[in-house]
Amino acid sequence: MKKIKIIFTFVLFLLFSFSNAQKIGVVDTEYILNKLPQYKEAEARLNSQIDTWESELQSLNAEYEKKRSAFENERVLLVGDQLKLREKEVMDLDKNIKTTTSLRFGTNGEITKLRSNLVEPFQDQIWNAVKTMSEKNGLGIVLDKSNNINVIFLQKRYDYTDKVLDILLKGTEKKEKTNTRGKK
Repeated sequence: MKKIKIIFTFVLFLLFSFSNAQKIGVVDTEYILNKLPQYKEAEARLNSQIDTWESELQSLNAEYEKKRSAFENERVLLVGDQLKLREKEVMDLDKNIKTTTSLRFGTNGEITKLRSNLVEPFQDQIWNAVKTMSEKNGLGIVLDKSNNINVIFLQKRYDYTDKVLDILLKGTEKKEKTNTRGKK
């Protein structure tokens, strides 16, 4: 009788633990972002701004090289205040280039801030869509395979990327329909 109680308790324990097991799903947020037209447009604007700043920096570098070369060539001819003035011009231009590079392209530069401002609204949308999808599908854990999580094998039925993308795109279509109705 004691063995039956132990076996019955063990079976109940197993059934209870299986019923409380968490379902896990996987999404690819990078794939989702690349499928959102608004994100592509915002990223194109950011890349355009980066190209503009890079060309400005290249022209500053060209001007610096020109002035530095001229200064080195004329250095023997310059005396006193002229020498100090020309040397200060070259040093100031070099300092300006380094400051501009740091302010725009540094770790806390304008590009980093613009990129985070660009991505944050889309991340919020994706998070809300993932939350909706996980609640509909009873998922306890959702992993993002685009953030260097090593997923060695994944069956398609556990990849919820397309479902999240559908939720996001349906929201976009509703907004577009509302906008077109309001314009008529």
